[in-house]
Amino acid sequence: MSFRPDFLQRLPQVSAATFEAAALELFRYQAVHCPPYAEYLAQLRRRPAGYDPATVARLTDIPFLPIEFFKTHDVRTAPAEWQSQEEFLSSGTTLQQRSRHQVREPALYRENAARIFEQYYGPLTGWTFLALLPSYLEQGQSSLVAMVDYFARQSGQAQPAFFLHDYAALRAALAAAGQEPGRRVMLIGVSYALLDFAAAAGPAPELQGLTVLETGGMKGRRREMIREELHQELQLAFGPAGIHSEYGMTELLSQAYSLGDGRFHCPAPLRVLLREPSDPFSVAEFRPDGAINVIDLANVDSCAFIETKDLARMHADGSFEVLGRMDNSDVRGCNQLV
Repeated sequence: MSFRPDFLQRLPQVSAATFEAAALELFRYQAVHCPPYAEYLAQLRRRPAGYDPATVARLTDIPFLPIEFFKTHDVRTAPAEWQSQEEFLSSGTTLQQRSRHQVREPALYRENAARIFEQYYGPLTGWTFLALLPSYLEQGQSSLVAMVDYFARQSGQAQPAFFLHDYAALRAALAAAGQEPGRRVMLIGVSYALLDFAAAAGPAPELQGLTVLETGGMKGRRREMIREELHQELQLAFGPAGIHSEYGMTELLSQAYSLGDGRFHCPAPLRVLLREPSDPFSVAEFRPDGAINVIDLANVDSCAFIETKDLARMHADGSFEVLGRMDNSDVRGCNQLV
């Protein structure tokens, strides 16, 4: 069996104990077969200090591809073997170049996302999903919209999932969903849309008892807030229960979740490491704060090793808090609060 099918077959069984071995195996494959990553590594080898992929023996030895490459390059592994079946684009303004993530098998993204969600929240069939993602719907080709649409269809829910600006229809859908026995209701929304909806709806019984999952982002529509301030304001409308969050981005196929306490937890295929923001080669197994490098083993067809512009605080149990963005980086993707 060739590398890709064998690796994907083993992916659902990856654990904390086997993650490093799987990541190193994927690194050695992508270092050769992902052209933009291979060229980046070749440039690193020409540096005075050198950087030889053959010497990589630990996660912290792996060079991470700057996330900007997804804006300027076709980041695909073994590109001669396949044509893209789906393209995800990052959110952005007309003045920004949007990241592009080419997807070889759309089912891989959706099934992996569902497996991760169910790890934290239980079966999709126990939920009704309603979503306020206007900017993502309007711009199109959003991985977040694709994920929520798949969740809603797999759940078998009767309610439509997506609402743009018809808050009256959303309130009616929330009220109806709350009456369905054996189902919980999750409202998924970009931050500014949740705040707008809460302000328009005012105190209302149908807003209570929900699981609210914010995906970050003011998109220039509202004043930027730190996460604690945002969640406090949302709790005024949706009740005292903690506001949940998702950490994901166009360039990834996996997600981390915060279950109401502000800390994100990584599923087995995903690992976050921190680096000193001014030194891309200072990745550490544990650093209390720094910029995020992320390993997503589901990215077998693009690049699994990505250097982001997000800042985080790491906790001893491996959970992390997103603190914001590095200076002069554009606000983009999911959960990019400043």
